[in-house]
Amino acid sequence: MPSQKTIDILNFYHDKYNRVNFIEDDPISIPHRFSKKQDIEIAGLFAATLSWGLRKTILNNCSRLISMMDNQPHDFIMHHSARELKPLTTFVHRTFNATDVLYFIEFLKSHYTKHASLEQLFVAQDIEHGLIQYHNAFFALEDAPQRTKKHVATPERKSTCKRLNMYLRWMVRKDKHGVDFGIWNNISQQNLLCPLDVHVENYARKLKLIKRKQTDWLTVLELSSNLKVIDVKDPIRFDFALFGMGIEKIVI
Repeated sequence: MPSQKTIDILNFYHDKYNRVNFIEDDPISIPHRFSKKQDIEIAGLFAATLSWGLRKTILNNCSRLISMMDNQPHDFIMHHSARELKPLTTFVHRTFNATDVLYFIEFLKSHYTKHASLEQLFVAQDIEHGLIQYHNAFFALEDAPQRTKKHVATPERKSTCKRLNMYLRWMVRKDKHGVDFGIWNNISQQNLLCPLDVHVENYARKLKLIKRKQTDWLTVLELSSNLKVIDVKDPIRFDFALFGMGIEKIVI
């Protein structure tokens, strides 16, 4: 059981960082530009997928990518011409390149041709199986490039799946603060798992929410389980606290 001091710290910093002024400097600002559900899903998926490196670079490259889709990602994906895809062949974010973005677009078009939302890709008995299911569906197209697999994590490879857990938080969590979208209704927010990056991990260890020495999928489960002891209905709200403390280097 986390100590009362840990609980008080998490609640204090959750209240400090789970606010709309958090949005501007975070990758979640990219899908917040949109109101159409499919645009939010697509912009959010790209923003989460590209969320590694400096936040300023992430935001700049995400903005550039969305502008290449005429700032209408769903309409672009469903109706683009070969000519309109050509500018995307110049896109690069770290090791994510044109091969990857063009396959993402191909997959998304294939999916949205048959379905109205990306949510069902993740609906399973639990988050772990949902992420595995998404990974398998994503690479089920005949021409799926092997290189793109490094950009789509899966618990089957023991990955922490930080970016996909963050994406699920964005899409699933509902609260009064207006940061997360809460547009998916078939995944329970009490089952969400904490996105584990270096900031979250450092402060989770300081607060004794992680004892496991390794940093892998089992570490995510350990942290999320301990957060659930504190708030069984919305454990991943404390992602705001752990991440925010890490960004600001709070002394505890």
